[in-house]
Amino acid sequence: MNVYIFLGPELGKKQDAMNSLRKKFPDAEETVFYAGETDAGFIADNVQNGSLFSESRIVLVKNADLIKKKDDIELLAGCAKKMGADTALVFFSEEIKLAAALDDLAPKANRQVFYELFEREKSEWLRSFFRKEGFNIEPPAVDTILEMVENNTEAFRKECSRLILFLPKDRPISASDIEKWLAHSREETAFSLFSRIAAGDISKSLESLRSMLAAKESPQGILAALAWCWRKLADYIDLAEGGNGGNNFELKKIGLSSPKAREDYIAAAGRYGASDALACLAITAEYDILLRSPLASLESVLMDRYIIAIFNAATGK
Repeated sequence: MNVYIFLGPELGKKQDAMNSLRKKFPDAEETVFYAGETDAGFIADNVQNGSLFSESRIVLVKNADLIKKKDDIELLAGCAKKMGADTALVFFSEEIKLAAALDDLAPKANRQVFYELFEREKSEWLRSFFRKEGFNIEPPAVDTILEMVENNTEAFRKECSRLILFLPKDRPISASDIEKWLAHSREETAFSLFSRIAAGDISKSLESLRSMLAAKESPQGILAALAWCWRKLADYIDLAEGGNGGNNFELKKIGLSSPKAREDYIAAAGRYGASDALACLAITAEYDILLRSPLASLESVLMDRYIIAIFNAATGK
């Protein structure tokens, strides 16, 4: 069976795996479904229907960790066994496990888990990227990218490809170069939005959000980056409560090297407790689902409501 399971939070490597799969099914018609939003029966029917426009098909089911009902799994398993050799069924999830019966649908060779890279692996990926492009980058500049860009290789590739349009080749790239040109290449980012949230400025937070939406930034992309920030805040609070909030080595281990990043997380920890950070992570997941529902046409309203919900979650400790 051409069933594939790609799991884990490392989006860049998962996209590489998808690109490799596309080479096995050249010119395939692709269809994407989101588990939890589309009925399993509808997905199964679609898998079994042949393509009218292409000789092969790839059916991608995202958020596959939400498929848990026995009947739904049996339905998908049944259609997978009947689908033709010209069809690939791919289950995608940022989690590292699926329901056991669903997990068993893919041969072992077709099942991969892409874990988040270790800090040293992320640093090496960035150094390698710039080296291949003919740049020399200083270690503090690498740390700054790790703090300002969502931590997966897909985001790194996207942002660094923009950066090389501005950065100097006649000298090593410094941390100040990165801060300057990341701000230049994108006037607002999810990380600048988090900085405003950390400062408790709801007006500027909404303004930042609307600037990103006007620039056609993906709402789901914004939420994914903010989810990373809330996880990082929870890590920082745990560190601070353990008495290591001022330990440079420990801060660097969780990805907080630059003074600006530490300033943001110290400010956020003054407004949000550990349970608040986890609540904000849950709120972020909730709105991500809403943005994939029939309410998606109201994305600007939903994102405004998200910001308000995040501010309401702060205990002001």
